[in-house]
Amino acid sequence: MTTPRFADRHIGPDAAAQRRMLETVGYDTVDDLMDAAIPEVIRWTGTLDLPPAATEDEVIAELRAVAARNTVAVSMIGLGYHGTHTPAVIRRNVLEDPAWYTAYTPYQPEISQGRLEALLNFQTMVTDLTGLTTANASMLDEGTAAAEAMTLARRASKATGDVYVVDADTLPQTIAVLATRAEPLGIEVRVLDLDTEPLPDRFFGLHLQYPGASGAVRDHAALVEAAHAAGALVTVAADLLALTLLRPPGEIGADIAAGTTQRFGVPMGFGGPHAGYLAVRAGLERMLPGRLVGVSRDAAGEPAYRLALQTREQHIRREKATSNICTAQVLLAVMAGMYAVYHGPDGLRSIATRVHQRAAALAAGLRTVDGVEVVHDVFFDTVLARVPGRAAEVVAAAERQGINLRLVDADHVGISCDETTTAEHVSTVWQVFGDVTGEPASAGTLPPALRRTGDFLTHPVFRSHHSETAMLRYLRRLADFDYALDRGMIPLGSCTMKLNATTEMEPVSWPEFANLHPFAPANQTAGYRDLVASLEGWLAEVTGYDAVSVQPNAGSQGELAGLLAIRAYHRDRGDTHRDVCLIPSSAHGTNAASAVMAGMRVVVVGCDVDGDVDLADLDRKIEAHRDNLAAIMVTYPSTHGVYEGGIAALCAKVHDAGGQVYVDGANLNALVGFAKPGRFGADVSHLNLHKTFCIPHGGGGPGVGPVAVRAHLAPYLPGDPLGGDDRPAVSAAHYGSAGILPIPWAYLRMMGPDGLRQATGTAVLAANYVAARLRGHYPVLYAGNKGLVAHECILDLRPLTKATGVSVDDVAKRLIDYGFHAPTMSFPVAGTLMVEPTESEDLTELDRFCDAMIAIRAEIDRVGSGEWPKGDNPLANAPHTAAMVGGDDWAHPYPRSVAAYPAGVDRRAKYWPPVRRIDGAYGDRNLVCACPPPEAFAD
Repeated sequence: MTTPRFADRHIGPDAAAQRRMLETVGYDTVDDLMDAAIPEVIRWTGTLDLPPAATEDEVIAELRAVAARNTVAVSMIGLGYHGTHTPAVIRRNVLEDPAWYTAYTPYQPEISQGRLEALLNFQTMVTDLTGLTTANASMLDEGTAAAEAMTLARRASKATGDVYVVDADTLPQTIAVLATRAEPLGIEVRVLDLDTEPLPDRFFGLHLQYPGASGAVRDHAALVEAAHAAGALVTVAADLLALTLLRPPGEIGADIAAGTTQRFGVPMGFGGPHAGYLAVRAGLERMLPGRLVGVSRDAAGEPAYRLALQTREQHIRREKATSNICTAQVLLAVMAGMYAVYHGPDGLRSIATRVHQRAAALAAGLRTVDGVEVVHDVFFDTVLARVPGRAAEVVAAAERQGINLRLVDADHVGISCDETTTAEHVSTVWQVFGDVTGEPASAGTLPPALRRTGDFLTHPVFRSHHSETAMLRYLRRLADFDYALDRGMIPLGSCTMKLNATTEMEPVSWPEFANLHPFAPANQTAGYRDLVASLEGWLAEVTGYDAVSVQPNAGSQGELAGLLAIRAYHRDRGDTHRDVCLIPSSAHGTNAASAVMAGMRVVVVGCDVDGDVDLADLDRKIEAHRDNLAAIMVTYPSTHGVYEGGIAALCAKVHDAGGQVYVDGANLNALVGFAKPGRFGADVSHLNLHKTFCIPHGGGGPGVGPVAVRAHLAPYLPGDPLGGDDRPAVSAAHYGSAGILPIPWAYLRMMGPDGLRQATGTAVLAANYVAARLRGHYPVLYAGNKGLVAHECILDLRPLTKATGVSVDDVAKRLIDYGFHAPTMSFPVAGTLMVEPTESEDLTELDRFCDAMIAIRAEIDRVGSGEWPKGDNPLANAPHTAAMVGGDDWAHPYPRSVAAYPAGVDRRAKYWPPVRRIDGAYGDRNLVCACPPPEAFAD
C-alpha cells in the first residue's frame, strides 16, 4: 500500500472535486485556469529547486535528527530569557490544542469570547503586577515593547528635544532594537550609567531596567521624580516574576512599563515566540499601541468582551497610525495569563521566593571563594561575579558541566537563577568558580524599602483554578465559546486561514527546540542554525530573491525591516534625500505606518475603477517626486484579490526613477510555484509565514514575517541584536521567533515543489469557484483577466445595503448562526466581504459556505420585500444565542427555528455564540480593560 502524499492530506478538494469546480469555473485544468488568470509577463514555468516531498514520518525523523544536533544545557544566562515549567495542563490544552492555535484575531468578538477573556486575564495580570492602570493584549517581545514605549513617550511628553535616555544596565538586545527604531525618527538614544552620570538638560523620555541586566535592583524613585520634573515620561522595563516581591513601577510614578512574560510558562524557544507586555498609567490608555481588550455589553445588556480603541487603527489612520503593530502574541499571552491563573498570587510569590533564595545562596557561596567578588548586594535572580581575567575560563568550565553562564566581559560573569534552577545547579556553579568555604547563608537580599507590600491578582479568576481538574474545565469552557478552524471554515480574505497540520506542529514542543536560550553557545545550536539556513534558502527559492532573514517576528516587523534595508541602500549611495514612499490607496494599512517608522514620507497613488494601481497617477506621482523617490509598496496579487496586469510596468517605472520596489507578501499563497516576486521586478518582500507557510494564527499571534531581498539589499538585512555586526536589529533575538520555524520547514519539506504548486492552483480554483457560485447573488467587485480573481474575491454588499438596509455587519453576524466565521469585513472596501477559501477546505465545506451565503441573500430579499421589518429580522438580530431562542418570550416576526437552525445547519453540531451582538461604541465610551467583578455577570 502506497503512503498517501502529505499534499493530498493538506489540499481539501480531491481530483474529482476539482473537476467539478473547474466545470463551474469554465476551465479544463488548473493549469489552464492559472494561465488565464496570471499575466504572461510575470508567469514562471520552471520547477522549484526544492527537495522532493517527504512523508510525514520521514519529516519527523529528519527533524528528530536536526533536534539532536542541539544541546539542551542548563541555562543560567538570563538577559530576559529564563527556564520555566510549562504546566502540562496548559501545554496540552492551549499550546497543543487546535481550538486555541487555529483561531483568528478576534475581529468577530461574539465568537471570540473565550480568548478575549483569556486576554483580559493577561491584561489584568500585567496591570496588577506593574501597578499601572491599563495594559494591552501583548506585544511581540520585550525589545519591540520597549521601542513602542519610547515612541509613546515621545507622543505624550511635553518636554522639548529628541533625546531618549536609556540606563546602561538595560538588556543589550533592547538597546539594539531601540537604536534601530529611533534613528529613522530622528531620536537620539543616549545610553548613560545613571549611577554615575547625570540626566541631560533636555530629554523626552527615560528607560530603566528593573532589575538591571547585571541583576542589580535599584531604587529608581529619585530618577523618576527628576525625569518628571524635566517633563519627561519614564518607562520601566520590569520582570513580572520579580514584581511579585518587588515594589511595582506604578508605585514610584512610572508612566509606562514594558517587558516580557516569557518566564510565565512559555519556553525560551531560542528567542521566541513570547508575549511582550506594555502597560500605562491613567491618561495614556488612548495612546496605547497594539491590541487592547475591553469590556462592553451585548444586545441583551449582558457584559461582553471586544477589542477596544485601536482595533485596525492602521487601516483607519494609515500614515498617522501610532504604530505598525496590528496584531499581538495571543497564543503566548494566553499561556502566560493561564500560568498566573493556575498558580495564583500565592503560587507566583512562592516561585519568585524560591528563585530569589537560590540566587541568594549562590551569591553567599561565591563570597567565600578566593578571588571572587559579588558585585551587587541587592538583586533578585541574577548574580554578577567579578573574577579578574578569569571570566572566560569560568564560563568554559561551567559549559563542560552542562551549565551556560553569561560572559559579560573579561572580568565578569553573570549567573541567573530561574524556576528550573536546583540546589545541584548552584553547587556545580560554586565548583567552577573555586572552593566554597564555610556554610553559605542563603537569606534574601531585598531591603524592606524595595519590597512589595500590596496584594495583587485579587480577582477570583486568579484564585479559583489551581487544581488540574478546575484548570482543565476552565480552558475547555473558554475554548467552547470560540470558533476556530477545528470547527469549520474561516474564509477571511488576506488572512489565509488554512490547515495547520499536526505533524508540522508536533516538533514545537520538543525540548531540543523549546528549551534553548537564544544566546546559547553556537556549538550547542547547530541543529537550529541549520534549520534556519535551509528554511531561508527554500524561501529564497520560492520567491526568487537572493537572501532572506527570519528575524522579523511579525509581518509588520518584516515590512519595517524591508524599508530600513531600502533606506540604508540609498544612504550608502549618497542618496540621503530619497525619502518618498509611494503607496497605493488600496494597500494594507500597516504599509503606510511602516513607511513613516522607516523615516519616509508617504505619497498615495490612486486606483482605477477596476481596483488596479492607476498607472497614469503613478506617472504623475513619480514625476512630482522623481528626485526624492525611495520606494513603492504594493501588494501582489492586489489587496483587491486580482492579478494586476501592470505590475511589471509599475516596477520598471519606479526603477527608472531610482526607486526600489517593495512587494507586500501577504498574498503569496496565490503565487508560489507560478510566479516569483524577485523575478518580476521586486527588490524586497516580507513573507507572512502564518499565512502561506502554515504557522497557525493562534488567535492573533504568533506570526513570523521574514524579509526577502535581491542581492544588492542583502548587506542591509537585520543584524545580531547583541552586536555581532553593525546592521540594525528589529527583534530582540537574532532569529526572531525561532521556536515555531519547524512548522514552515515541515510544510515545505512535506509539500515539495509539486505539492506547493498544486496548493497555489487549488487556492485560486477555490476562490474562483466561490466567485462563480455567488456572482449571481452578490456582485464580485473586482476581477482580472477573463473575469477571474486570484486567491480571494470581494463580494459587494453596498447595493443590497442601499436597497434593504441590511449591512455588511448583519451578514457577518448572521453567518455565525449558519456556523461560519465571517469573511474579512469592509477591507479593502467599506461595505464589502473579502472571501479567501484557501486550498485546505474541501468541496463540501466550500459548498456549505456558498449555500449559506445564498440562503442569506434570500433572507435579505425578504427584508427588502417588507416581509420582515428592517429593524427586526434574522439578520438585524444575529447572532442568536441559545438563551435568546430558548427564553420564554419571543416577539419577533420570524420563528425561533429560523433564528437557531437556518438552512443547512446540522442541529447535532450547532455552534452557539455565548453572547449576542456587541455594542462596540459603548465599550469605547466606557473603557474597562481589566477583569470585571463577578457581579457584572449575575442575572
